[in-house]
Amino acid sequence: MSSFLWVGIEFFGFVLQALPKMSAKDNLKKMLLEKSVRTGDFTLASGKKSDLYVDCRLTALDNQGASWIGEVGWGLVKERIEGESLVVNAIGGMTMGADPISLVVGMASAGDEKSLQIFNIRKEPKGHGRGKQIEGNFNKGDKVVVVDDVITTGGSTLKAIEAIRAAGGEVVFCLVLVDREEGGRAAIESEGIPVVSIFTRTELLG
Repeated sequence: MSSFLWVGIEFFGFVLQALPKMSAKDNLKKMLLEKSVRTGDFTLASGKKSDLYVDCRLTALDNQGASWIGEVGWGLVKERIEGESLVVNAIGGMTMGADPISLVVGMASAGDEKSLQIFNIRKEPKGHGRGKQIEGNFNKGDKVVVVDDVITTGGSTLKAIEAIRAAGGEVVFCLVLVDREEGGRAAIESEGIPVVSIFTRTELLG
């Protein structure tokens, strides 16, 4: 190999190393914008009209997207737990939007001394068996993080909070992938529960 070619290869390698690497949060934002976010005229599950539709499942159920959600979500949760000296036992939310997020954040916490167990909440209690509404690793007295994929009015998150409280749990704070900034945060925080968002509408769309 000529010395000229070798110098060129070394220079190219140096340039690649010098380029800023995208963080997990940057990569997650890019995927959300590519796969999950649509603008137009939409009627949401809450009945509200909106110019923004966010289908987080397309990102949360993507193998790489799920990995980034786990990394970023657990980073935010752990930061909150450590920063405020909180005790948290488990993480979960209303099926099915919260399910993949709760799972990957809980998995990301595995091995940490503050690791979280995982649960999910049925929309209604089972009509058979033990009639449970909360499934998985949840026990009466647990302090938990409630999860949602998107908050608009906060209605589904508030239902999850109600179910957790009815089962004897305590919600410490809420983790949401996307806050649409349409009143949901205020509704949840009026219940005394802080909201931690991975992204807000403003952060996603600029």
